[in-house]
Amino acid sequence: MREPILQTVDRAFTLIEILAHHPEGMRANELAKAMDLNKVTIHRLVSTLAARGFIERSSDGLHWQLGLKVIELGSMRLNSLALKTEAQPYLRQMVQQTGQPAHLAIRDQAEIVYIEKIETVQSMRMYSQIGKRSPVYCTALGKALLTAMTENELRSFIRSLDLKPYTKQTMTDPDQLIDEITAAKKRGYATDNEENEPGVCCLAVPIFDYRQHVIAAISTAGAKCDFIKDSHHPVVDQVKQAAAAISRRMGWLSDQKKPAGFPGEQPMKD
Repeated sequence: MREPILQTVDRAFTLIEILAHHPEGMRANELAKAMDLNKVTIHRLVSTLAARGFIERSSDGLHWQLGLKVIELGSMRLNSLALKTEAQPYLRQMVQQTGQPAHLAIRDQAEIVYIEKIETVQSMRMYSQIGKRSPVYCTALGKALLTAMTENELRSFIRSLDLKPYTKQTMTDPDQLIDEITAAKKRGYATDNEENEPGVCCLAVPIFDYRQHVIAAISTAGAKCDFIKDSHHPVVDQVKQAAAAISRRMGWLSDQKKPAGFPGEQPMKD
């Protein structure tokens, strides 16, 4: 009879935790003894976890040890925590400069996830909060995050989406959206002209890490949309400067080739 799902999941995590305390690795029979399981059950567990990259064989081929997937997920969590910590002072400064709320978000497939929000004293009403998700295609943050894709990746991704209209301004034509994101990549920032919420305009800039990969994006939002229509508007440069500063804090080096439209960092004001 097939094991209950929850018991199997519990055993899988127990196995991972045991290996975490044995960096030198363990043989399958040692795992079976430690978990009080038979060889067949252990074989199923290690086969499944190995296929997903959570565990792998050691160099001698006799032991099992934690795989790169565990390291990858742990790094993502640590990076997320570090990102919030490093971004906060620059987001606060951005709020002071623009007089508008600031957001920090990451992408999860076809959605963005807000991981930080700094309000103004008299903040405009927005349907954003930490942990909230929004569509990637009709938000400035989402478009900024999509600038990480190559042209072919972007076309394939956009055409896979159900471009549901959230407002009268939402772009539902794939070609128009692809052109918009391509233009955003060239100028270094993306905009949302009331495409996700009526009466709310946003401007977002991507955040880069030491690999020059886009790992997040920051944005500002306002009810008056002049700042998204003028590339020379002070807000554009203020958000770009904050993004440059945060990117440097995440390991992006000044001597690396700058992404299109990406400015140098200015010292943060007290």
